[in-house]
Amino acid sequence: MKIHGLMKMTILDFPGKVACTVFLGGCDMRCPFCHNSELLDPEAPAEMDENDLLAFLRKRQGLLDGVVFTGGEPLLRRDLPDLMRKIREMGFLIKLDTNGNHPDRLIEIVEEGLVDYVAMDIKNSPEKYGETIGIPGFDITKVRKSVGFLLQGKVPYEFRTTIVRQFHDEESMRGIAEWIDGADRYYLQEFVDRETVKYSGLQACSKEQMETFLEIVKTRVKEAELRGVS
Repeated sequence: MKIHGLMKMTILDFPGKVACTVFLGGCDMRCPFCHNSELLDPEAPAEMDENDLLAFLRKRQGLLDGVVFTGGEPLLRRDLPDLMRKIREMGFLIKLDTNGNHPDRLIEIVEEGLVDYVAMDIKNSPEKYGETIGIPGFDITKVRKSVGFLLQGKVPYEFRTTIVRQFHDEESMRGIAEWIDGADRYYLQEFVDRETVKYSGLQACSKEQMETFLEIVKTRVKEAELRGVS
């Protein structure tokens, strides 16, 4: 398996754990505000392969708690479960970041016990999904299935939304809150413009707007917080 990037240590990506973050290329969404646009192409130059990653992890046993798989969209990789099994055998916990568009693969790895925590992006309310991910007319049936599965609580999880002024408003927040009603954890993340964001001109919402959005979603979920808001 091609590995497109490795952050050797993080205390932010896996709640309560010291972990490394593995970046996998390829994504089936085209969000204009994506921070990892260089990973959209699965054929982008790889930093290492599976054997290199496993060799790195052998040297980190006892030092790292877990491994985070992010992207891109990790569930596009059909060989991901096999790699997870090898990492599991080494004693590491595993977190998965996903866009939710591959519910059957998500269900398989959860039911096999290959993942300890799932972070799923909720891009926007259902009515605004296609516009927000850069694919007008996008069918969110599979995303809905992933949301429904995670809400069953078979694995610890969080939902999260990166808030962009051009795409999100109070109506968006009401739609999202209704959709994920009863969720354990939901985070509103501040958009930060970077060189890796392909589209210029996108903006974060003000702190006051973010706090207003937070109050809207708090009525529907068990725990909601702002993330990255200064």
